[in-house]
Amino acid sequence: MTLDIVNLSGIVRRPLVDDAGDRIGRIEDLVVRLGDSPHPPVVGLVVRLGGRDLFLPARKIADLGADTIRFAGNRVDLRRFDRRQGELLLAKDLLARHLINLVGGRLITANDIVLARSAGSWEVVAVDPGRRPLLRRLLRGRGAAGVSRGGVVDFASIEPFVSHVPSAKLRIPYRKLAKLHPAQIADLVEAASHEEGEEIIEAVGEDVELEADVFEALDMAHQLEFLSSRNDVEAARLLERMAPDDAADLITEIDQDRRLSILDLLPEPQQHKVRSLLSYNPETAGGIMSPDFVAVPSTASVGQALEAVRVSSAPAEALNVVYTVTPRGELRGSAPIASLVRASAEVAMSEVCREQPAHVHPTWDLHRTARQMSDFNLTVAPVVDADHGRLLGVVTIDDLIELLLPQGWRRDFGMATVEE
Repeated sequence: MTLDIVNLSGIVRRPLVDDAGDRIGRIEDLVVRLGDSPHPPVVGLVVRLGGRDLFLPARKIADLGADTIRFAGNRVDLRRFDRRQGELLLAKDLLARHLINLVGGRLITANDIVLARSAGSWEVVAVDPGRRPLLRRLLRGRGAAGVSRGGVVDFASIEPFVSHVPSAKLRIPYRKLAKLHPAQIADLVEAASHEEGEEIIEAVGEDVELEADVFEALDMAHQLEFLSSRNDVEAARLLERMAPDDAADLITEIDQDRRLSILDLLPEPQQHKVRSLLSYNPETAGGIMSPDFVAVPSTASVGQALEAVRVSSAPAEALNVVYTVTPRGELRGSAPIASLVRASAEVAMSEVCREQPAHVHPTWDLHRTARQMSDFNLTVAPVVDADHGRLLGVVTIDDLIELLLPQGWRRDFGMATVEE
């Protein structure tokens, strides 16, 4: 079966004629209604007639795909077009604007929009983000399942921004963004305009933990940009859920007249951790370490260590290694989580731990820290007080790499750009 396919660029600005072929107006836009369907239906047209924008129901148009677009009704309703809730104008709201491609989490530009006729009605099936304004001819005669070929993106994986369409009363569904990794969402924010970025952050704000994870993944410039639009209480609530080391980095960059106020509003446990980290140079192991890790007494069993991991709120990457310490907090041993899982619960930690594990000191610079972690194949390095051997925190490889990469690396490698 041949499927009729047309491009939006081939419809807008075309004349609308009556049965006699006389021009009665000009097509300005197509109206679609968003809902449960992955391919929203065309419900009508916006037609310019006598200097007024009027709405024509889709049923009164003979055929959008015909060489001549003909009005099939008996009379035209002369009331001005008034957008209803849930409706989008394809040309005004989507064409040449950013859209979110949920497959891979990238922004694309809608350089053209593809419509297809299914069961007698027209629906939006795809977006063409390519440089050419018209849809590639190879899509002619293909079904909806084939529209993703040739660089065209199935509309089922697209989410439009509506921050510039307040009358639509729509927002990006949180459940769709939540399927992406926080770093992918952060890339979307960085590639978007400020208004689009705010719309994304507002959507993920339904999950305060995800919002914090996304904020951590943003570069510093964007963190400060979006924090500036929040009052001190809102800023403190956000920093409260961030990892202490990331919160400390951000605090140092906030305007000095707000810094202390926000810090004082943090809950005591988080405030204590952040203040402690602020005492170190940010370009040292102490400055990037996380104070959240799992350490158990040297006398503990494997089962007790695994239970400590289970109830810990430390970041997952910091839980790859469990440490043993003396009653005074001095580092004694370390064991990868895999070794604990393989061992019997009643086995003593001393039997599976590596004694005197490789470590770093809080004053070590990032390069010395990286060499130590590379030499000993560490994904998590314990940070130890040089004077007393106390375990202060851990440096994770992801935090270290983030700082060692050159500034702007996301843009240099196309991670925060608009996909074409």
